[in-house]
Amino acid sequence: MTINKNINMGMKKVIPVLLALALFSLTACGNTSNSNQATDMPTAIVENKPQKLSIMLDWYPNAVHSFLYTAQENGYFAEQGIELDIQMPADTNDALKLVAAGKVDLALSYQPQLLMARGENIPVKSIAAIVRHPLNHLMVPTNGTVQSPKDLAGLTVGYSSIPLYEAMVHTMIRNDGGDPEDVHLVDVGYDLIPAIATSSVDAIMGGFINHEQLILAKQGHAVVALNPTDYGVPDYYELVLVASEQGLKDKQELLAKFVTAIAQGQQYVQQHPEEALSILFEHEDQTSPLDKEIETKSLEILLPLMDAKEQAFGYQSPESWESVNQWLISNNLLPDTIKAEDAFINF
Repeated sequence: MTINKNINMGMKKVIPVLLALALFSLTACGNTSNSNQATDMPTAIVENKPQKLSIMLDWYPNAVHSFLYTAQENGYFAEQGIELDIQMPADTNDALKLVAAGKVDLALSYQPQLLMARGENIPVKSIAAIVRHPLNHLMVPTNGTVQSPKDLAGLTVGYSSIPLYEAMVHTMIRNDGGDPEDVHLVDVGYDLIPAIATSSVDAIMGGFINHEQLILAKQGHAVVALNPTDYGVPDYYELVLVASEQGLKDKQELLAKFVTAIAQGQQYVQQHPEEALSILFEHEDQTSPLDKEIETKSLEILLPLMDAKEQAFGYQSPESWESVNQWLISNNLLPDTIKAEDAFINF
């Protein structure tokens, strides 16, 4: 009995010690685990965290931007690890400068304007062609006296404040056998629709076939659109996706992922145009309300003009850039030191 009592008393002393050792061991393991989490988890979070990109539109949201909003809504940007901020411009002339200054990562702009910006030492570069053909056409009243550009002799053409449009009118008239000096050009700013609807001018340059022409028709002022590419103006990209040269150095891989996502977005738009427009209307800007009939017709016009055929969506032809570059130089809108191949990149 004495032996058993001594054993029991010894065990009572040993057990607390063993328990203390076990607790110490568990605490140490826990600390090690926590230490690993403290060093490893932030790394994992950084790796999985979406990278932010911002894009400035060329105008208020409309049918041509459906690919962007669809890609965002359907999670295509998220799949590429991108968190996208879509912004509207306060002034349509600011986008390229804001991209160059690093205020936004991307912008939608126009092929000729991008080349002209480079002529002003603004370091921007196109990374994708969005609309592959001109939307800006010379517009004249239906059943009027003007059948082709040379018929504008002695008449007035309204245009929207851009020297490029003046050069387009001159090229079209000259190529059609007329004399550009016989035509009076007047700057009507953004009042293209009222200018021709009220017969203040005989034609307009700067109106788009997927917007102004549709609105004029709906208002009872039908116009004929003369395609500038039929009269000597090169077949330029109306809309391109622009990044800065520095942005391409810093984020080229991420920008390539962005192009992958918008290609998916455009494919969805082509296959599901009604659903894509529904998504677009959810992002309608209240200061510039959309007309469903106009935007539906606009998208019908746009889709074939955005199709790169056998090439991937966004592909840019070196020949296109060279022909536009040379035309701008010949019209004194660009110094001859600007190289077309420096203005774009295909991923």
